Amino acid sequence: MQLTISEYRDKVRACWLGKNIGGTLGAPLEGFRGVRDISWYLHDVSDGVLPNDDVDLQLVWLNAAERYGRSLDAGILGEYWLSFVTADWSEYGAGKNNMRYGLTPPLSGWYNNRNKDSCGCFIRSELWACLAPGHPEIAVHYAYEDAVCDHADEGMYAEIFCAALESAAFVETDREKLVDAAMTYIPKDCAVARAVGLAQECKASGLDWKQARKRMLQRFPCSFGMANGYLDPVPEEDVPAGPLGYDAPANIGLMMIGWVYGEGDFAESICIAAGCCEDADCTAGTLGAILGIIGGCAAIGEKWLAPVGDVIKTCSVDVTKRCLSIPKTVSELSARVVNLMPVFLHGFCRLNEDGVLELDPVESIYRNRRDAGFGNVRVFSEEAAVSPVHVRASCCLFDVQVFYDGSLSVHREITKRFHVKIRNRLHSQQWLSVKLLLPESFQGLPADGFDVNLDQNHGGREVTEFDFAVVPKGLTEGRYEIVMRLSSHGRFTKLFVCLPLVTGWSAE
Repeated sequence: MQLTISEYRDKVRACWLGKNIGGTLGAPLEGFRGVRDISWYLHDVSDGVLPNDDVDLQLVWLNAAERYGRSLDAGILGEYWLSFVTADWSEYGAGKNNMRYGLTPPLSGWYNNRNKDSCGCFIRSELWACLAPGHPEIAVHYAYEDAVCDHADEGMYAEIFCAALESAAFVETDREKLVDAAMTYIPKDCAVARAVGLAQECKASGLDWKQARKRMLQRFPCSFGMANGYLDPVPEEDVPAGPLGYDAPANIGLMMIGWVYGEGDFAESICIAAGCCEDADCTAGTLGAILGIIGGCAAIGEKWLAPVGDVIKTCSVDVTKRCLSIPKTVSELSARVVNLMPVFLHGFCRLNEDGVLELDPVESIYRNRRDAGFGNVRVFSEEAAVSPVHVRASCCLFDVQVFYDGSLSVHREITKRFHVKIRNRLHSQQWLSVKLLLPESFQGLPADGFDVNLDQNHGGREVTEFDFAVVPKGLTEGRYEIVMRLSSHGRFTKLFVCLPLVTGWSAE
């Protein structure tokens, strides 16, 4: 697949313009339940573009991506979040609160977070797609790192789906092919996948978009539209109010309804998505970005662009921090993304003598499997579906995952068990020394220290696994932390993995 630099630049710019336009269109209907026929902006257009946290967070992520490149991970994004994002509401607040408590991602997105299945992360998927055009297998990696800061489960699947679809949209325009490709990156039985399928089923069965919207909210009840209540004085008694925070499946479905019933026309599609209300700025904004990528700036009529212009307005970023450089215009944002893209696609794109950006064949958008060597195949949708109740750490020698027994809770005299997976990064035989640095009242099992043979990945074995446990003999604090120190015999690198525990009561 070939994409000229000018085409890529145009699609990136159209992505952010579509995001701004759709977000501004839907903002007045955000948090309401009802239906509206829309054909134009609902706010005073003399105010121009409305500020949008959906864009804000991605401006912060851009700064992190420019500094850390491909080594960017959830830990770095989490620290940037705590340093620069002022928003404290819903899942944003829960994630920040957990990180301040010492819970690293993915624990921070899961623990005591009633909004882990909500919409706060699929709305910030565009950056990863723009940095990995035509390579969703790369985009979803960073989308996952982003999502687990403040989401888990369906909320996380929603961002992975959008990032994969948006990345693929740089090299494919057919909606069904794009959806099919994106669906391979999430579990096929998750609610987000089923909501996407329902939107397509409604259209095929002859329902109009308003009937499809009602069917979606009946099948996947959510609470977002009840934040501000009904648009009309007469409630919709046949549309249930879902559990607090379970909003991503329905709103991804409403976004898809806009796309399916709008037949891909930019204006018609975002107006339908926004007219379904609920999280209207997010559904219309994300759809606007998708259609911008597919059609470029030519797909966005001047009618829609003129009132919002090139300006970016922020509402949830601390712009007083001098180490943070926030783009003030879509043009600046687009230029910085375009300049950064080769860092993230290093080895997967080539600029030929004619100034054409050469990408892999379009079939690569389905590459959700990757060969890890010696017959080991990793499937991203399976990796994303692992329990969020774990801690991750890495060094140049190995990657470590420590899985809890389903809970962070610890109780006096009750054994707490952990399962460890270590991937050998250098494929060299190693003996690892494991030392548990425990609180004074804790006892380690089988011991406070032991050795583990790390396989060199010869003959099909990629991951070394083992278990350990601790028994607290006495508890006097509300929170404890176990530190697992890993060192390789004959090597100087040491890795410290911090495992937080919460005493007794837990809202997990």
